[in-house]
Amino acid sequence: MTKLVCYRLEEEASDIVPGRAERDWMDLTDERFAYRCLPLTIANSMGWEILCPTGIVAEWNGEMGLDAITVTTGDGGSAEGIASSHFGHGVLTFHVRYLFRTDPGFGLWVRGVPNLPKDGIAPLEGIVETDWLAFTFTMNWQFTRPGLVRFAQGEPFCFVTPVEYRALDDVVPEVVALDDAPELRDTFRDYSRLRQEFNERLREGDPETVRAGWQKWYFRGKTPSGETGNPRHLSKLRVAAPRNRPAAAPRDPDVTSGT
Repeated sequence: MTKLVCYRLEEEASDIVPGRAERDWMDLTDERFAYRCLPLTIANSMGWEILCPTGIVAEWNGEMGLDAITVTTGDGGSAEGIASSHFGHGVLTFHVRYLFRTDPGFGLWVRGVPNLPKDGIAPLEGIVETDWLAFTFTMNWQFTRPGLVRFAQGEPFCFVTPVEYRALDDVVPEVVALDDAPELRDTFRDYSRLRQEFNERLREGDPETVRAGWQKWYFRGKTPSGETGNPRHLSKLRVAAPRNRPAAAPRDPDVTSGT
């Protein structure tokens, strides 16, 4: 089990909650069909959201200086310690008021919430080696055009996922002709044929096909023949909610020791 310890720097630190599968825009699709895309909903839940402790209003005038962005709370107050213009160049910086520690070899993939586009501003991403780092990082968003954006209280401004950051060191992608893997080729062709036939029946209004809606193979982790594709298949994901460590519990090594 990979460990993720979130050292709160102050009492008013933002709430951290499990990633949520739901999205308003997905709810609004016809018959909520977006939820049929299992890779989409799993990605939505693959980490933890860090929420705005208060509403934030930021406006960029299009210039590159630090003073080109004004930042206030939703009620017009100071956003100091929460969000600011720290880098210039149309970048809005949120202060993540936690010091994170992960197991050796694991860091945090820090980004915006997956599949939740925001008009006028885009999240930047980073991989942080939190297995040794003894200081904080920030979450940054870049304006895509001059204008005003709002983050509501409770809206996620950051999404974190533990990753093994050296896992790709020895990965060498190989490009291979599909005919060089006859068994995989034949399976792929069967999938393609069955899907094409299903879609044709759907277009023709075949009642049984219309009732089925879609074939659900990937959603169920099954092949067309009904065999299990992978015993560890994810059909839903709900990561654990953070828990407050009891005061009497053993403490982790000092965060400044690098151990």
